[in-house]
Amino acid sequence: MTAATGTRDFLLPDLGEGLSEAEIVEWRVAVGDVVTVDQTVVEVETAKAVVDVPCPYPGRVVALHGAAGEVRPVGQPLITIAALDGDGTADPHATYREEERAGSGNVLIGYGTGHGGPARRRRRPRLAVAPEPGTPAPADVGSPAAADPVPVDRTPEPARAAAPASAPLVISPIVRRLAREHGVDLASLRGTGPGGVIRRADVETARSAPAARLAAVPDAHVRLAPTGDGDVVVPLTGIRKVIADKLSRSRREIPEVTIWVDVDATGLLETRAAINAANPDAPVSILALLARVCLSGLRRYPQLNARVDTEAQRIVQSAGVHLGIAAQTDRGLVVPVLRDAQRLTTGELAAALAETTAAARAGTLPPGRLTGGTFTLNNYGVFGVDGSTPIINHPEAALLGVGRIVDKPWVVDGQLAVRKVTQLSLTFDHRVCDGGVAGGFLRHVADCVERPALLIANT
Repeated sequence: MTAATGTRDFLLPDLGEGLSEAEIVEWRVAVGDVVTVDQTVVEVETAKAVVDVPCPYPGRVVALHGAAGEVRPVGQPLITIAALDGDGTADPHATYREEERAGSGNVLIGYGTGHGGPARRRRRPRLAVAPEPGTPAPADVGSPAAADPVPVDRTPEPARAAAPASAPLVISPIVRRLAREHGVDLASLRGTGPGGVIRRADVETARSAPAARLAAVPDAHVRLAPTGDGDVVVPLTGIRKVIADKLSRSRREIPEVTIWVDVDATGLLETRAAINAANPDAPVSILALLARVCLSGLRRYPQLNARVDTEAQRIVQSAGVHLGIAAQTDRGLVVPVLRDAQRLTTGELAAALAETTAAARAGTLPPGRLTGGTFTLNNYGVFGVDGSTPIINHPEAALLGVGRIVDKPWVVDGQLAVRKVTQLSLTFDHRVCDGGVAGGFLRHVADCVERPALLIANT
């Protein structure tokens, strides 16, 4: 798309996975800067991850479309680049034409440079901030003014920091999360960073100020808005909307059944202790051992490592186990995926789980790591509960849930003893198998938890 003679508009690329927009977190370039092909120009945050976006065009930046905190739809201008004909460089138009045909391979990791159609414009809800006298109201995202290029403010930093702001200027997702955790209203703060940016120190300073506090919310982008009668309205946006849509679809389409069993996990805990005593530098978690048990069960009952293709009216059993791990994060429940988990040793599973869950909670996993699972393991015992009837992660066919491990009376060899007991639940799609397969899988998993030696016999 040509914005003017000798210039190019780079459109926000197709984000895939049903994502149609992204919020600008931080511009990495300014108007007047010279950029090269595939240089990162902006950091954006989608409903699933924070992603660096490189530009496929070389040249000089003449306009930035959108400010930090603004939501841009896929397919709309993101940055305008001018050719460097007058700077003595080679004519870049040949590069433009080549990339227009093939696309740069590095624009948005996992997506390429294809541009989707125009998406509905909307801004994520924020608390209204009363502008100071004489301050013009900000343009709405849906208005024509909002589509105009947003040039970088070249006012010296001290003067710019003192200028009134109509919305909180926050660049770091860490600052947003910290403010949410401590109930600090970012709209009430005046940032001390360059250009008035709100820093972590500003949030920490405001923690004890009652006027700056706001109830914690489940999404870093959401601002709670009390109504006249005291109700609190939480907009269903961002990752909460993605989660709601996916779970609603699962309940609509999948005839799910849940079965469960109580098991003695004492042997599993003893096995973990023995493994970690022998190799303290690479400890193995209980979750890693449970993942290994799931893989053993899916090898014996591959019917559960599947999905239903409703359009083609067929069941597709996956060749590899792409194991999803349900993880609670500050931005909501996500399910990062360990691809081909059946190829990993128990130690490799433990390392991969630790790395993946940490990245999920930090919000740094690329969107491709959050999709494509074939079976999910959900450790809801971390919330202190014994059992659950979870919703299947569509389009998968089954999910194993694990409750808390607690001391309970248990009969061992005819004698009453105190053992470490947990409850396992299997929720499965009744279209892919009947109770015999599901019961067989859950019984195998339970037996391996109670007698971990069976894992050695079956792996």
